[in-house]
Amino acid sequence: MSVVVANLSASDDYFRFFGLGQQFNLDLAALDRAYLAIQKEVHPDRHARGSDTEQRLAMQMATLANTAFQTLKNPIQRGLYLCQLHGVDARLETNTAMPTAFLMQQMEWRESLEEQEGKLNALEALADEVNRSKRKALSEIALVIDSEKNYERAAELLRGLLFIDKFALELDDAISVLV
Repeated sequence: MSVVVANLSASDDYFRFFGLGQQFNLDLAALDRAYLAIQKEVHPDRHARGSDTEQRLAMQMATLANTAFQTLKNPIQRGLYLCQLHGVDARLETNTAMPTAFLMQQMEWRESLEEQEGKLNALEALADEVNRSKRKALSEIALVIDSEKNYERAAELLRGLLFIDKFALELDDAISVLV
């Protein structure tokens, strides 16, 4: 029995691995289908009677499929991955410079979170505002990656989106305490 999977030579490109085009706006249903098809082929139970080499290859492919799937499923990780594929390092650890207006917005949100602590309606309104900001950032990222192919700008926007996403999680935690 031999392991049949997606294009193994495409393992250096998660999009090609799943047979998808390199784009930020991704058909998530197609990603799910491709992932499930590969996992069905490489599942360890399917290769339990195969040679050690076949079992090892199946395990490696299953691991690769999981990593690739998690990367492409998450919009921030997908965007960072696209930047990386095009030679742009977002330098998340070292580049924390942000536009002043963005930083001011972050400060206002943090102050609002502290001031509105315990007030469910106010926190939900803030969550709506943060979610609108997140959707706007995602739309802009899609435009600069898929249409403009401006990966430097995409990296800047993705760094900002990481801040927004982190704050959104903190805000969700504050709301969940009240619900």
